[in-house]
Amino acid sequence: MNRMLSREPVGQGVFFSSVSDPKFKHNRISVRWIMPLEEESASANALVPFLLRKGCRSCPDFTQLEERLCSLYGASLGADTSKFGGYQMMGVWIQSIDNRFAIDGMDIAGESARLLADIAFDPKMGEDGLFDAKDFQLEKTFLLDAIASEINDKRGYAISRCVELMCAGEPQAIRRYGTLEQAKGVTPQDAARAYNRMMKEASIEILFVGCGDPVPVKELFRGIFQGKERSAVDYLPCPRKERGGEPRETVEPMEVAQGKLVLGLRTGPAIPQQENGPMRMMAALLGGTPSSLLFANVREKMSLCYYCAARYDTVTGLMLIDSGIEGANKQAACDAILAQLEAVQKGDFADDVLEATRLAMVNALRTTGDSLGGIESWYLSQILQGEEAAPVEEIAKFQKVTREEVVEAANQVTLDTIYFLAPAGQKEEACHE
Repeated sequence: MNRMLSREPVGQGVFFSSVSDPKFKHNRISVRWIMPLEEESASANALVPFLLRKGCRSCPDFTQLEERLCSLYGASLGADTSKFGGYQMMGVWIQSIDNRFAIDGMDIAGESARLLADIAFDPKMGEDGLFDAKDFQLEKTFLLDAIASEINDKRGYAISRCVELMCAGEPQAIRRYGTLEQAKGVTPQDAARAYNRMMKEASIEILFVGCGDPVPVKELFRGIFQGKERSAVDYLPCPRKERGGEPRETVEPMEVAQGKLVLGLRTGPAIPQQENGPMRMMAALLGGTPSSLLFANVREKMSLCYYCAARYDTVTGLMLIDSGIEGANKQAACDAILAQLEAVQKGDFADDVLEATRLAMVNALRTTGDSLGGIESWYLSQILQGEEAAPVEEIAKFQKVTREEVVEAANQVTLDTIYFLAPAGQKEEACHE
């Protein structure tokens, strides 16, 4: 799994990266536009990749596009919008079998790359400069449905609400699709402006992952951007608040059977990617594995929750602890969770728990290379954090983390925000440290 990332510019603010692995039989090529998250543009930006996947000038009809994909031995096409700290990533990708498996000598990788380039950079837009009206209405409806359905995932909704409250006024508080109200107001002109702005100002990352030869694909994209003037925005680290002040608490009643308690914590000064092993290990030991303190004590021994987990975001420096509980157990669960954090801060945990955590994290890193999507996601995250480390290098880093470093990392953590999605009628009772 010691894959080396190859990365070089192919245009102004445009980079082509490749990772080769001969064990696969497929290649995956993706194009991603990276823009700062802004409330006024989030929904329009989010809509763009889904409009792009509807076709291009060379395949203006969706049926023609599907026929083209079928001719590429059943290649698959996808689009997504995601969030990375205070940035929004809009992407389209294509995945197809490698050339050596074509029975007619077809250049599948090259044809797939050309189709993706058409979709990303020569979209189906009319003489008026707008996306197809029917496509726009359909994809806008899907976007509205996706935003409205977020509340159906109560656990995800509670985590999002905690981040919104904790980071109010900061880019990372904005949702990847924007709000329902913003999305309702998006017009065809807004979507076209968003695409044109992305083409001019976004940082563009093109990734090739698989067993094929990336060089012809790289040269294809280099030719597309040859001589094109762009004013790509610099990708800068998200500003972060180092410590929580007086913990703020919000209780939101809703018709739910199970309450959702989320604690938002700050983890101190920014940590370089190559030095964040102790903080990641600490979060996993606290609540990231089946042997973690939160699982073993708050859930199993005390039976205060249905689940209890901690996650650490290396980009924003936020640590979130979320738990599904009975409404009446809110205070007890809150106290028990904070007691487990205090135990780690005091070094009150067994060596075998630390080693079990280390083993779990190493095993998770080893599974990164099980899929092309997993490899792409790993290296894209590395690129956006200014690193090019392979998973095997991360494994070596975790092998060296000591008990003392874990304790030191835990003592950087402070409580900032408490959010409780309460069963309707639940008496509002404040948590306290």
